[in-house]
Order: sequence, then C-alpha cells, then structure tokens
Amino acid sequence: MTNGARGEVQVEIGGVSRRLCLTLGALAEIETVLEADGLEALGARLSRLGAADLDVVLRALLRGGGEAALAGQAEALNINPKEAARGVAEAFRRAFA
Repeated sequence: MTNGARGEVQVEIGGVSRRLCLTLGALAEIETVLEADGLEALGARLSRLGAADLDVVLRALLRGGGEAALAGQAEALNINPKEAARGVAEAFRRAFA
C-alpha cells in the first residue's frame, strides 16, 4: 500500500510490487551521484538519464520507499527499464506536485 500524501509510487520489480519514494535522503543521494548542484541542475541531468544513471536513481528511491534490502540486490533482479523509468518519473512528479 502506498501513501500518496508522501509521494510514494508502486513499481513492479522481479514480479513484485515495490514502493518508491523521493525522500530528502534519496534526493541528496541522487544529486551527489549525478553530480547535480541543486534542483535545476538535477532536472537537466534527469532529462538525459542513461541506464546506469537510472539504476542509481531507482536504488535511491527504493531506499526512500523502505525497500533498502531490495536496493542492495537490484542488479540480480529482472527489472523492466520502461517500468523503472515510469516509476522514477512518477515519484518525482508526485514529490514536486
């Protein structure tokens, strides 16, 4: 179950519905890894995500959603990139709505 007021999003990973959430900690992690200084720079950087970048962002959002164990083993799962990108975009949309 997701908490819409908190900006949580459900995404299917490995055949199981998982929760993503853009927390302040996840946002800081994403900004650091993507070397984006502030929200404007992050927005520009997110508009041109590569596969490796998407993986980093997805892991941060999984941790933000309380799925830390899954975030640590995400490379072993069969993650649909299209579903991951949809979930990431929706998590950001909800967080900034």
